[in-house]
Amino acid sequence: MSSQINSSKRCVSRHRVATHRTAAGRILAPVVSCVLLAGLGMGHAQAGEVSGELTLTSDYLFRGITQTDEKPAIQGGIEYTDDSGFYVGAWGSSISWLADSDPDISSQVELDVYFGYGGEFGDSGISYDVGAIYYWYPGSYPSGFNKADTAELYFGLEWNILSLTYSYALTDWFGVDDSDGSQALELGTSWEFAPSWTLDGAVGKQWVKHDPASDYAFWSVGVGKSFDGGFDIAFAYNDNDLIGPDETWTLSVTKSF
Repeated sequence: MSSQINSSKRCVSRHRVATHRTAAGRILAPVVSCVLLAGLGMGHAQAGEVSGELTLTSDYLFRGITQTDEKPAIQGGIEYTDDSGFYVGAWGSSISWLADSDPDISSQVELDVYFGYGGEFGDSGISYDVGAIYYWYPGSYPSGFNKADTAELYFGLEWNILSLTYSYALTDWFGVDDSDGSQALELGTSWEFAPSWTLDGAVGKQWVKHDPASDYAFWSVGVGKSFDGGFDIAFAYNDNDLIGPDETWTLSVTKSF
């Protein structure tokens, strides 16, 4: 990735949130289908369930940075969860950060595939989640461009209303040259203060390998409301410590199925 693209990614576009589980109608790539079919095939031996969701959001943020130039995005995904604790899924979202940074780039969609295993440490009340995720940005790119496709490992812990997630990049981190080994740490909380109402917050840090000037912190706070029929609404304030106007209010509507 050129220095121009790197700058655009850091300061104009790039958190999903989220961790690995959010969910898109355009997840039809063959590799995704094969992984999901493999996971579904395990369901013949052990019971499991398939779930999914569709989301319309006013802005798609990944670790505190907009992926859509502060414009709306449509997102969705599907996940198979086995009773053993194994899960596999796919997720997608409309994006603009790559094309915004270079008119010769056609990519307008992010497609992710992930798998992992979750469980609990005995009767401690502490649960864990370990897995891998691959972020794919299909499209045409200029010759010599370092594509943004990225593979990460993640490990998460959850206790009561608190969660902690650590991520480690196995490849160059979203197109930044020589950045494999980049790391992120995020502390989150979700408190149901009233039936169907939650107060949510997160604070995190992204470290970019061999490029400490690009390291940054990010944070968010918001409220969510669940409705009958699988509908959820979330409203949140998001910001980071990068230079520039990064604070953003987001409104998202999700339908789970």
